Order: sequence, then C-alpha cells, then structure tokens
Amino acid sequence: MDYNILVYAYIGDAYYELLVRNYLIDMGIAKVKDLKEASLNYVSAKRQAYYLEKIMDMLTDSELDVVKRGRNAKVNSRPKSCDILTYKHATALECLIGYLYKKGDILRIQEIFSEIVSED
Repeated sequence: MDYNILVYAYIGDAYYELLVRNYLIDMGIAKVKDLKEASLNYVSAKRQAYYLEKIMDMLTDSELDVVKRGRNAKVNSRPKSCDILTYKHATALECLIGYLYKKGDILRIQEIFSEIVSED
C-alpha cells in the first residue's frame, strides 16, 4: 500500500528515534539525562539533514524518489531552530525510514542507520 508521503515521515520519525535510543543505550549510556543530550546529535533537524546528505550515494532509485517526494512535501510548520530547507531535508530522511519500515525492509534501514552512525 502506498501512503501519503507525510505518513511515511510520521512513522519514520518514530522508528528513527527508536533506532537512535537503542543505539545510545547499546553504547553504554545509562543516565536518561545523558541519553537525551546524546540523542540530539542524531534527531535534530540539522543533524538529520546532514545524515540525509551523507547517505544519498547509497540510495536506490526508488529510495531517491521517496526522498524527493518527502523533501518536496508541503509542510505547515517547522522548528524555530532551523530554516525550512533544512527541515524539509530532515523530513525527507524520516520519509525514507518510514517508507522502508512500512515496506518491511528492516535490513535496509539497518544498513542506512549503520552508515549514519559510522563516524562515531
């Protein structure tokens, strides 16, 4: 089933957040305050836009199509901490994760997430 692109962003945001939380816990961070602080390196719009750029070369044509649709989606709000273009790129990453999640391609999500965290 094909969903509205922003539905992919909605579920992708949640799944990406879960990936980040698990990753940080697995790194041995045990205090909630420290977990929240460390997660900002992955879940802020600026960082998500950066990570999208980082993975672009590894995406398939269908994944690039989802990213483009997500980037071009009409959004009604954005955080005060970034410009609209950055927010749209962050949304595009969430769309990609949501699309792959709904497709059931968890292995591909893991490959992409591994590339995201590869500089740690």
